[in-house]
Amino acid sequence: QVQLVESGGGLVQAGASLRLSCGISGRTISGYDMGWFRQAPGKEREFLAVIRWSGGNPYYADSVKGRFTISRDNAKNTVYLQINSLKPEDTAVYYCAARRTTITIMTRATRYDYWGQGTQVTVSS
Repeated sequence: QVQLVESGGGLVQAGASLRLSCGISGRTISGYDMGWFRQAPGKEREFLAVIRWSGGNPYYADSVKGRFTISRDNAKNTVYLQINSLKPEDTAVYYCAARRTTITIMTRATRYDYWGQGTQVTVSS
């Protein structure tokens, strides 16, 4: 079992930056992909980025390339999502998720097995 706990959300003004954290506990995750998603009110859960714990280049949704950066700290068992130049449309609950690594990178939320409780990000204009 993998437990995920997000933190770092909050209320910020447009143009600000935030770094979200996802603390990981439970079984070893060396064979897992770690993803970030978000869900705004009335919308479907949206894929943002994924990184493989074992290494390799991250993969991003086209809509966030250049503003979002996913990274990991193996020693701290933590995955991060750096968000720059925040916009009001970034307002959502942000979730981290985990799934066992397969050959294909997965962007659909239904393909992830473990989820955190989410952290709210609200961007004011």
